[in-house]
Amino acid sequence: MTTMTEASVREFKMPDVGEGLTEAEILKWYVQPGDTVTDGQVVCEVETAKAAVELPIPYDGVVRELCFPEGTTVDVGTSIIAVDVSGGAAPEEAPAPEASAPETPATEEKPAARTPVLVGYGVSTSATKRRPRKGTEIPAQETAQAAVAAVQAELNGHAAPAVAVQRPLAKPPVRKLAKDLGVDLATVTPSGPDGVITREDVHAAAAPAQAVAPAAPVAPAVPVAPSAPSATYDTTRETRIPVKGVRKATAAAMVGSAFTAPHVTEFVTVDVTRTMKLVEELKQDKDMAGLRVNPLLLIAKALLVAIRRNPDINASWDEAAQEIVLKHYVNLGIAAATPRGLIVPNIKDAHAKTLPQLAESLGELVATAREGKTSPGAMQGGTLTITNVGVFGIDTGTPILNPGESAILAVGAIKLQPWVHKGKVKPRQVTTLALSFDHRLVDGELGSKVLADVAAVLEQPKRLITWG
Repeated sequence: MTTMTEASVREFKMPDVGEGLTEAEILKWYVQPGDTVTDGQVVCEVETAKAAVELPIPYDGVVRELCFPEGTTVDVGTSIIAVDVSGGAAPEEAPAPEASAPETPATEEKPAARTPVLVGYGVSTSATKRRPRKGTEIPAQETAQAAVAAVQAELNGHAAPAVAVQRPLAKPPVRKLAKDLGVDLATVTPSGPDGVITREDVHAAAAPAQAVAPAAPVAPAVPVAPSAPSATYDTTRETRIPVKGVRKATAAAMVGSAFTAPHVTEFVTVDVTRTMKLVEELKQDKDMAGLRVNPLLLIAKALLVAIRRNPDINASWDEAAQEIVLKHYVNLGIAAATPRGLIVPNIKDAHAKTLPQLAESLGELVATAREGKTSPGAMQGGTLTITNVGVFGIDTGTPILNPGESAILAVGAIKLQPWVHKGKVKPRQVTTLALSFDHRLVDGELGSKVLADVAAVLEQPKRLITWG
């Protein structure tokens, strides 16, 4: 095993590419050991709980080691790649640090500022810490490895990749299966590619233990039923998809929102015939040339007008401080369905944008989401959201609030329907809007005013001039 000196080797650690994320999965490596890299070059793609993100390396050099294979979930702050910045040959092998190394005085610890950090990523400057797992204990082998890692971190100012790769490699579902079956992954012989432990390896390791295990009172504590389906279900009739990344984060956020904020939803059906005519006129306007003009653009503008007229709707609930936080800006979220799941990027300072600027921002947001290139920063700091279920032919729904926001507007399908217009029944373009809001922040009067204002603007778009 090669020991890398601090003078020539820099270790790039998994950054927090989101807001408070604890781990990310390495999807793809773009470099291999021996490759030359330059400052700012993308070396890998990772998937967090919010999005897929490409990570650039912050220095020049030669790749010495990839600490984890593709498909591995890595904790934030863990070294993932080592780069020799001297441009020379690989350092000579050196013995592992002695056990007495922990006696190094604390004052000799390398300053946190020496760790390479990408601006805005907020990488941890302390030694790697793994999240505690309930009901489990760290095996003795992993404890010893962690001790060696701590010693080398104390001496070199960073964690040794040699220790990181000794940790048994397995995907999160396999680790859970091992936990349920009481199997120590350190004792399992891997059969997967690159030494990855598979479900079959875990079951094989568990079988002998279960065969000789006595009928002790602790036996019922390891239920067989929950883990059995993963290996016995009929693959011709069922497909199981691990819940991770964006889908996992969305599920957790929606459950948290639904059972934390008291939701109220109100509905209104509105004649949007004049809005649809305005859309067609704007498509021919030279000031909107090259921009995407559609009903969603005018609905977004109508909501911004309603927020300006009813500013108390634009707020959030601070549970810790027991305060209502009024926002003097609008970061307008637009829910987008992507192959990785539902995401809600937002248009920053949408309240200050003109209609052409809003159209440009909306077009860029949609295009970036479809390409799967939405950055974590684009999904942070939203204040209110629009979700357009009408594109799927749905009349309306009862949307769940994006966590931390006060309201969300669902837009239904725009359909030609019989409508009483000027005393006569005529075919008109009609849609149904649904506004869900946090009843701790928004009472029925305020919610009704906002929804009524949006409907009024869409029914008479000239109000964009008189009210906007």
